[in-house]
Amino acid sequence: MHLTIITPDRQVFDGEVDSATFPGSEGSFQVLNNHAPLVSSLGKGKIEYRGPGGHQSVMVEGGVVEVLKNNITVLAEKIIE
Repeated sequence: MHLTIITPDRQVFDGEVDSATFPGSEGSFQVLNNHAPLVSSLGKGKIEYRGPGGHQSVMVEGGVVEVLKNNITVLAEKIIE
């Protein structure tokens, strides 16, 4: 599946992943291949994803995630460096 993470000022990640875990505003959740369509708000926390390049993560201040047809789009408010 394809994951794209963007903020208002830059693209943080764009590539293929096997799984992704998100800090939902009501608790964390994981997305795997062929996941049902979903739109969720994100709280402050860590997005973790695993793909061909191994395990990676990024801290976000909040935002929104959409899952649709094996495409995951994250619109993050801010990345915490």
